[in-house]
Amino acid sequence: SCKVFFAKDPLKIVRAQGQYMFDEKGEKYLDCINNVAHVGHSHPYVIKAATKQMELLNTNSRFLHDNLVQYAQRLTATLPEKLSVCYFVNSGSEANDLALRLARQYRGHEDVITLE
Repeated sequence: SCKVFFAKDPLKIVRAQGQYMFDEKGEKYLDCINNVAHVGHSHPYVIKAATKQMELLNTNSRFLHDNLVQYAQRLTATLPEKLSVCYFVNSGSEANDLALRLARQYRGHEDVITLE
């Protein structure tokens, strides 16, 4: 049930930098699939922030931590008042699942339109 995206000629990606990914032969590919559009791969600021956080605590958002509250307050301060609730998730799939559950709860409908 788990397919390789490029079954006839699979890519073996070994590293990435900025918006590019590189295969085992050094060939460069523009990354249009992964969630890197905002900062790219291997961004020094993100690496530094992630390292600092992992030195302190490496867990997901199921546990309470002051940084979650502080981040939510900083984020919502930049948004309109109607957008005052934050849901922290760890992936696009989890975000989509939550969005569907919230929409179903709010509207009472089960219908979904999706593209393959």
